[in-house]
Amino acid sequence: MCEMQKLVDWIIGKGLSSDSIDEILEGVAQALLRLGYPLIRASIAMPSIDPLQRGFSVTWSRSSSISVEIQGHGDAGEEMFRRSPISHLLSNNLLYGRWKLPSQASSQPIPLLQELAHDGATDYVMKLIAFPEGTALGGVGFSLAGDGPTGFSEGQIADLDRFLPALALACYRIAALRVATDMLAVYTGSRTSGRILNGQTQRGDGTAIYAAILLADLKDFTSLNERYAPDRIVTWLNEHFEVIGQPVEQAGGEILKFMGDSLLAIFPAQIDNPADGCERALSAARMAMDANDTLNWKRVDAGEPAIPIDIVLHVGEVFYGNVGCTRRLDFTAIGKAVNEAARMEKLCDNVGRNLLASAMFVSRVQADFEKVGSFALKGVAKPAEVYGLQR
Repeated sequence: MCEMQKLVDWIIGKGLSSDSIDEILEGVAQALLRLGYPLIRASIAMPSIDPLQRGFSVTWSRSSSISVEIQGHGDAGEEMFRRSPISHLLSNNLLYGRWKLPSQASSQPIPLLQELAHDGATDYVMKLIAFPEGTALGGVGFSLAGDGPTGFSEGQIADLDRFLPALALACYRIAALRVATDMLAVYTGSRTSGRILNGQTQRGDGTAIYAAILLADLKDFTSLNERYAPDRIVTWLNEHFEVIGQPVEQAGGEILKFMGDSLLAIFPAQIDNPADGCERALSAARMAMDANDTLNWKRVDAGEPAIPIDIVLHVGEVFYGNVGCTRRLDFTAIGKAVNEAARMEKLCDNVGRNLLASAMFVSRVQADFEKVGSFALKGVAKPAEVYGLQR
């Protein structure tokens, strides 16, 4: 078996067994060196489907091994992409580009070419392989830089087409799984996404768990829709969800859903010792209230409206799993405890408090709560003793 076929077989095997593009690129680079390529740099670049990044590149260097570069969204990310070899090829409807260095380093406004020429490269080659349409994973770019006296031989360039299909397929498999995992976590939460990927995908799949519940609601938000444009409303909504959501995640909670101007999160707890989950929920609530106050001060200074929040804390057993119709499911928490928390939130304005908790929750934490009353909750048989946090 020839060495090139061995490389193809190795890539296919790694594409099935590994989730690391870094590992595959390292192996490919080392194999090409053994095959006589005068290689000083090799890179794989791909687009992302991610709210924080537009794309990424994994680079092997003969001097520094593997590095990863993330290209963000926004103006800076767009400028980085515009000055890249991939952008040059795409803008000219090309799938292949080759630059002899240093003579051609200044022929295009591509900073990488100047950097490579400075490092002693004499040849730079990039090939693009397209993926099936239907997602933002448009394809993969593979590039090589060499420092041989005349660069790469024509035979070495031709041999790229022998292993690149296998490499592209391996990258596609890894990227598709990564997108499924990461984006599912973005939309459902990391704990929930793990359950879904492990096969809990049928209606009714789930389990009863004991959890502290945090329900946050933006006050008077509905009235703002009457006075301000939708784009400003959405911006403010996202700002508040950010300052509430970060403390929840930092405290080990999971945001299950956004309901209009409300947020529901849980902190799984042990039924025989729920104090830890309750303490984490309380910590998140305190940090969220403080962060929201800071955000409102800045907004008022800018001449915009402050948007306070109400938070309710409770603890109890919930069903954590799939509900909905056959082809449209929601992995969430439902049950008596969630219903009670939602009913308690309606009391915040009545008692003049922004943070309320149930008697069951208060009994599990060390904090300065005071009883504000006993209230009948709609749909709940027994009156609920409700406590307010002294801030």
